[in-house]
Amino acid sequence: MIARSMPRFLHGLVAAAAMLFVTGAGAQEVKHYRFAYDQPRNTGYSIAGDLFADKLKELSKGTMIIDQYPGAQLGQEPQVLQLVKAGDVEFAIISSANTATISPQAGVMSLHFLFRDENHVIKGLADPRVFEALKTMIDGTTQGLHVIATGSQGVRHMYSKREIHNVADIKGLKVRVQATATEDTMFPAYGAQTVHMPFGSVYTSLQTGVVDVAENSINVYLVNKHYEVAPVLNITEHEANNALVFISDKLWQSLTPEQKGWVQTAANEISSKEPAKAFELERTAAEKLKKMGVKVVDNVDKKSFTAIADPYLDKLAKELGPHAEKIKNLIRSIN
Repeated sequence: MIARSMPRFLHGLVAAAAMLFVTGAGAQEVKHYRFAYDQPRNTGYSIAGDLFADKLKELSKGTMIIDQYPGAQLGQEPQVLQLVKAGDVEFAIISSANTATISPQAGVMSLHFLFRDENHVIKGLADPRVFEALKTMIDGTTQGLHVIATGSQGVRHMYSKREIHNVADIKGLKVRVQATATEDTMFPAYGAQTVHMPFGSVYTSLQTGVVDVAENSINVYLVNKHYEVAPVLNITEHEANNALVFISDKLWQSLTPEQKGWVQTAANEISSKEPAKAFELERTAAEKLKKMGVKVVDNVDKKSFTAIADPYLDKLAKELGPHAEKIKNLIRSIN
């Protein structure tokens, strides 16, 4: 009797142990990672987050899950960069301009009129040579994080309580700019005064007159309701609104080769698809703003700006450093 029951008893123990092992292993394999950005949902940044999260979940069979933290929940971009470097945040999408706070040569991506038009931006950000040059620049000039993708929020325009038809119209005005050597050179060259502040302070500063002008993409202007305090949108297209997607080195070093492959493949979805989707958002946002009664000045004399800006392209890139000069040359060579 005992001899006959023992195999069945042992079989039950083995089955139970196997079930516990599988359950425990499965629970350990599913991990959540933070993906931070300073813009709300329904922006280019959230498109990037969705593309990345969906592809990574698919490739990892649900074992690598991205939790998005939009709207600067984890801090403004310069603070988030430090959190990524420290390994306290795993992923973030950050403007190339704010990336210059940790790697000054990233300011090359903020050069005015570096990109010729929308198609040039899309092609430039998807170009593998440009990506490799950006990756090499970050790895060679800072520590604690790596570039895994490029992104966009369209191009930047100036908005204010007043119309801007040419470069003379911003002479003497206080313009909120991102804190890069590029911006601090270009806007004074146009005759304006530069003011630095976190993005979250722009609305109040426009409202109170601390600044006369701010500049950003159309959809960012819309979703952050800056039109309420700066009801004139001037289509200057002076700068591409570029972004870089980062992973913390702490996480990167902990991943298996297979997981690294999943992460990079998922990140490639952003570089190849997000910029075009961001420009679609820009067009939709422009139509919404016009229907809301926002004054859109779309006949800005851009030549009055480029006449001043163009001579600075080579000069500023060279001053920023060899990585910046290489990136500038690669972008300008794309047809």
